[in-house]
Amino acid sequence: MIYVCRKEHFNAAHKLWNPTWSDERNFEVFGPCANVNWHGHNFELIVTVKGLPDPETGFVVDLKKLSTIIRRLVIDKVDHKNLNMDVDFMQGKLASCEILVMEFWKILEPAVKEITPQGGLYKLTLYETPRNFVEYFGEGI
Repeated sequence: MIYVCRKEHFNAAHKLWNPTWSDERNFEVFGPCANVNWHGHNFELIVTVKGLPDPETGFVVDLKKLSTIIRRLVIDKVDHKNLNMDVDFMQGKLASCEILVMEFWKILEPAVKEITPQGGLYKLTLYETPRNFVEYFGEGI
């Protein structure tokens, strides 16, 4: 089995805030990430596709096509945006990396199937900082 990865970058602001909690509880749980004036990150998104090479091209996935769908369906919607306020698929959701990467999966998984008949989306890795990242394999709990 071959695993092919594509890395994309975006900048976005967000605030971790549960509207059902008091201000005190939000600051206790989320600390500086609950800053009332938001805070930003330089995110890295790594999309991993798994499959067998196509006998005619030798590719598991055409990386140019993969990059295009990642940018068109995800990056263009989140880059230089406020995740809490500007991103339609994040409306009404907590803007944590965990929730964000799950929303990215919902968008990318069917699109990857269309360009990779011999493979599929395997994993998304989302770096919020160089030391903090989440990985998602598409499993429900």
